[in-house]
Amino acid sequence: MIHKDDVTGVILAGGRGSRMGGADKGLQNFRGMPMAMFTLLRLAPQVGEAMINANRNVAAYESFGVPVWPDTIADYAGPLAGFLTGLERCETAYLLTVPCDTPLFPQDLAARLAEALEREGADIAMAAAREEDGQLRAQPVFSLLKHELMDSLVAFTHGGGRKIDAWTAQHRTVLVPFDREGDDPLAFSNANTLAELHQLEQRG
Repeated sequence: MIHKDDVTGVILAGGRGSRMGGADKGLQNFRGMPMAMFTLLRLAPQVGEAMINANRNVAAYESFGVPVWPDTIADYAGPLAGFLTGLERCETAYLLTVPCDTPLFPQDLAARLAEALEREGADIAMAAAREEDGQLRAQPVFSLLKHELMDSLVAFTHGGGRKIDAWTAQHRTVLVPFDREGDDPLAFSNANTLAELHQLEQRG
């Protein structure tokens, strides 16, 4: 069984925030605190260690009390750069990735991904959620990865690869549906704009 102490969580806050007018998404207020702090408080009980991947306002993120690491790939290379930073800095057998802009993600995310990873003998367990059209859609930024995938990701990103699904397709990946009775249908709603953030705050 994968114990939570075997998992490091990384909060992905390294984006440009272009759809939020260039604002640093993780530092926008959600329920009275920066959204990345809200995310950290939700993540911390699920993992042994936590860190933040951020490329600007590093001192502000450091004030949350966990290590902060910028991308090792230049030019805001997207979530995969955050995956790579997490794998390079992680000292546990598994890495759990969560974005900073989806603050209501499930409180049993790590446990359910870990259970599926073990059950299926997979390398990666990725969350999936029901969309309003009833389709089950993968949520690739919510993934549990084996640390041993680091060399593969280094090769992929150094070869110019940037798409998460193109990389995960190279490995045994299990999709984990979060659509049980009692699962929050808003759990994977993300805030790309300030309007979406206020909406999420009111609905949540």
